[in-house]
Amino acid sequence: MNMVSNDHRVASGREGLNVFLRNKHVGDGGQTLLMVHGATYPGTVMFDYPVEGVSWMDWMAERGFDVWCIDLLGYGKADRPAEMDAPAGASGPIVDTGEAVRDVKLAIEFILKERGISQLDLLGYSWGTAIGGQVAGEVPEKIRRLVLSGALWLRSGNVQIQVDGELGAYRTVTADAVVKRWTINLDEDQKAAIAPAARLRQWAADAVATDPDSSRHDPPMLRAPTGVVKDVMQHWLKENPTYDPAAIRCPTQVVVGEWDHETTPEQGRAVFDRLTGTDTRRYTVIGGGTHSLLLENQRHQLYEVTRSFLSADLTG
Repeated sequence: MNMVSNDHRVASGREGLNVFLRNKHVGDGGQTLLMVHGATYPGTVMFDYPVEGVSWMDWMAERGFDVWCIDLLGYGKADRPAEMDAPAGASGPIVDTGEAVRDVKLAIEFILKERGISQLDLLGYSWGTAIGGQVAGEVPEKIRRLVLSGALWLRSGNVQIQVDGELGAYRTVTADAVVKRWTINLDEDQKAAIAPAARLRQWAADAVATDPDSSRHDPPMLRAPTGVVKDVMQHWLKENPTYDPAAIRCPTQVVVGEWDHETTPEQGRAVFDRLTGTDTRRYTVIGGGTHSLLLENQRHQLYEVTRSFLSADLTG
């Protein structure tokens, strides 16, 4: 197969700063899909990370999709706001959900113009589900179908992206912390079932390395903007969601891993129950998967749920 891959830098809502888009397709491509990442790691290392030689983007492109992913400001290959070049405590949280929604809309406008189309499919992962859900509600005419993978919703108790003390502009994460978060609340048999330990360690190191300044620290550290942490504390932990699932009009698929302790199956079901504005909604729980299901042994079930939903004839 002749896989075509192109990278684009697209103006964000901040003057002089660009988000990053990657596109993959085979031949002339097909149905256009944009994938939006979560709170800590960029889209390029989530959706275009080869596991056993094939990334999720590769897999979708090989099945006829014109697939894109985004790195939002402060993540991966996108530009970093000036606040990230100073000590974290020098300023408050940056790149919150409102800013991310604005920049995803700008990216969508770019893709629609680039392809000469009026609609695309949208997939959000983790925090990206809150971004995608809001975008779909605000510009329904531009979203054909929506996939919410690991759907963020209201919860109580501890969450994995909280920060102790006063919030600065960004937080830092080591590879050890990445692996610990990945396997949170799993027993040894479950840890062995999700993926080889070596894969977890390698991906964690590669994810941290997406920060160009990571190697300046010992151990290396990834900086992640804290706007989403602010939103979790001010909205998601206080029964004040940043978007309303009932505003979504397009067909929507909610999918979550059985062992996801960050965006739980219960949260996914709560989102599904609130999708009252669409005639077509689906809810799927995949056994043996965590919040990082897209990189694990059961990942192909997630890929197939996504492909099947986006390709299905829903007119009958």
